[in-house]
Amino acid sequence: MDIKVTTLDGAEAGEISLSDEIFGLDPRSDILQRMVRWQLAKRQAGTHKSKGRSEVSGTTKKMYKQKGTGGARHGAKTAPQFRGGGKAFGPVVRSHAHDLTKKFRALALKHALSAKVKGENLVVVSDVVLDQPKTKVVKERFAKLGLANALIIDGAEVNANFGLAARNVPNIDVLPIQGINVYDILRREKLVLTKAAVEALQERFK
Repeated sequence: MDIKVTTLDGAEAGEISLSDEIFGLDPRSDILQRMVRWQLAKRQAGTHKSKGRSEVSGTTKKMYKQKGTGGARHGAKTAPQFRGGGKAFGPVVRSHAHDLTKKFRALALKHALSAKVKGENLVVVSDVVLDQPKTKVVKERFAKLGLANALIIDGAEVNANFGLAARNVPNIDVLPIQGINVYDILRREKLVLTKAAVEALQERFK
């Protein structure tokens, strides 16, 4: 399929051909959901921890005699039902990560890209280069393109001036092609790819 290419100023800059194998799939929500879940689980630190009854400090001397009190029998103050006792079945340090194959992760990225094309939320620009790192300038250019909530993917390296200017704009993310991922694509309304990014993607999945 062919898609129009624009400049940052909103002017036409020809067309570019997109591979149907990458941008022309029928997006499946179940694949995207599994991929987002994998990314968020992998991002969790898993450092939450509470102390169990064997870890809290407390006497193990029998609190009162076994029989004759009319109450339940207890042998230690560290039991979970007492104030200051250990937590029953509390969180422990662990990894939340689970496995997804490389093929599945690649397929999920293709479905995310195809979802943006199908929803008419993909914009291809010739490049994202600024002479000076001015946020005011980049805001004006985003307004011309109708970008209020977008992920911008450049080639192997993001132009330094553009990166500095765009990082002050809310709801705008800028990444090099190596950082493209399903979660960031789906969390933003528009996906903006430079010609270099499109070429790199098509080369990657060739």
